[in-house]
Amino acid sequence: MDKIASFTVNHEKLLPGVYVSRRDVFGNTVLTTFDLRFTRPNAEAPLDTAGVHTIEHMWATFFRNHPMWGRRTVYFGPMGCRTGFYLILEGDLSPRDILPLLLAASEWTLAYEGEIPGYSPRDCGNYLDNNLTLAKLYVKEYRDRVLADPKPEQLVYPE
Repeated sequence: MDKIASFTVNHEKLLPGVYVSRRDVFGNTVLTTFDLRFTRPNAEAPLDTAGVHTIEHMWATFFRNHPMWGRRTVYFGPMGCRTGFYLILEGDLSPRDILPLLLAASEWTLAYEGEIPGYSPRDCGNYLDNNLTLAKLYVKEYRDRVLADPKPEQLVYPE
């Protein structure tokens, strides 16, 4: 079998960032998959599952309810390696196109108080594995390290 595209990225040089993982074309529709890399693979600890799970609940809710991006959001979810997330949006997009969206999701999460969206046994298959405090820690670090002032090497995959 051929190696899939995400396994061809040099993870030894990959920094926390916002990257275009792939673009897929379906008729006249382009879907852009973004790699939202929160930690440096194999050099920093992976994200804890409770924090990842909460970010998934928070950001999926935020993206799907966003007035401009809600109808263009196809998917948001964690990477199996727990170093980041994938966000799939309709459109031929670049990382700079979505930085305001990611900053807004970060600020919303950091200011959020109350019950995590979907936090119930009826709404989630593992609802007890959530941690809003930890999610906020991860989101704040990602905002400060990447989103507030991304460097060019945080927006384009390394060779």
